[in-house]
Amino acid sequence: MTISLADARRIALKAQGFGQPPPRRVTAAHLRKVADRTGLFQIDSVNVLARAHYLPAFSRLGGYDRSLLERAAWGPKRQRRFFEYWAHEASLLPLELHPLLRWRMTRAERGEIGYRALRRFAIERRGEADAVIARIAAEGPLTAADFENGSSRSGWWEWSDVKHALEWLFWSGRITTATRRGSFARVYDLPERVLPPAVLAMPTPTAVEAQRALIERSARALGIGTAADLRDYYRLKPDEADHAIADLAEEGVLVPVRVEGWSQKAWRHRDASPPRRVRGAALLAPFDPLIWERGRTERLFGFRYRIEIYVPQDRRTHGYYVLPFLLDEALVARVDLKADRQAGVLLAHRITLEPGAPDETLLRLNVELERMATWLGLSGVRVGAIVRST
Repeated sequence: MTISLADARRIALKAQGFGQPPPRRVTAAHLRKVADRTGLFQIDSVNVLARAHYLPAFSRLGGYDRSLLERAAWGPKRQRRFFEYWAHEASLLPLELHPLLRWRMTRAERGEIGYRALRRFAIERRGEADAVIARIAAEGPLTAADFENGSSRSGWWEWSDVKHALEWLFWSGRITTATRRGSFARVYDLPERVLPPAVLAMPTPTAVEAQRALIERSARALGIGTAADLRDYYRLKPDEADHAIADLAEEGVLVPVRVEGWSQKAWRHRDASPPRRVRGAALLAPFDPLIWERGRTERLFGFRYRIEIYVPQDRRTHGYYVLPFLLDEALVARVDLKADRQAGVLLAHRITLEPGAPDETLLRLNVELERMATWLGLSGVRVGAIVRST
């Protein structure tokens, strides 16, 4: 079966929740629906505009009270709806995914995954990690900085050792994030003091079962994608994902298709179908799941996108923190944005219009910029350069 590129785009946009009119008032239920559809919110600490985990919900729902997400992520146990873990990078995930990632925690606990300094705490330095968790158990939630500014009470390790030990304990599921403090520092605690008991009591599937469920969720969230796209969503390796793709294909959950212009075979989730059209406008965070896999973004939209935060200023092409602008079914512009909180304005340092951007692009982009400014509590928008890409 061959699918046109236009239909593949519509399938992907629908799967990610675009094309629906935003609710008049966003509730916690709306936020949970977005999280269930996308499967996670990627966390990033850069705050030049707004931290990345807040932005996907804004792109799909419009202005919402960010405390809804904060309570769901880091509020009292009874209000928790998300937990933090490594999925597609550091992420906020719906609680029902906790059992599906325990196989990864187990592998980390055995020292089978993670970088070398991390794995050492699973084996020869386990006693030091046990001392860290014992202190958290005795004293309550702690940040890395709470460990005597980097050394234990007995002084037998360096600052980097503390961070590696905490990170290994986090990977292995022996501690989790209780909340965030100050400049977004993780506050660690024991899972039983953070997560609802019903979540911890959920049965643990086998690794094979969990990987199959994660691939099925990836396919739902993407709508359509290659095997590499499906694996990338939850950062699964080929040996962790390919058996799941094969099983789901045999059961008819994944349907093999060809997308016009794609060199690789694609898979469509059996419930994914293209709408007649997708209408709407949205500014997309660099880590929005619609565009975070840059190769797929280029295949779907003909839009080459790279984040330039780590590029020296004089070598940047489009700016420091650039958000693609989705207009209906195309990525038509990119905007270098900054929330100037001192001046109380949203700065659009540079707007770059893509080739073929329709005449209405700037008008509709300005509407979205004004909406974003209001959402961020800023008084208005200030636009710098406007250029057209060739």
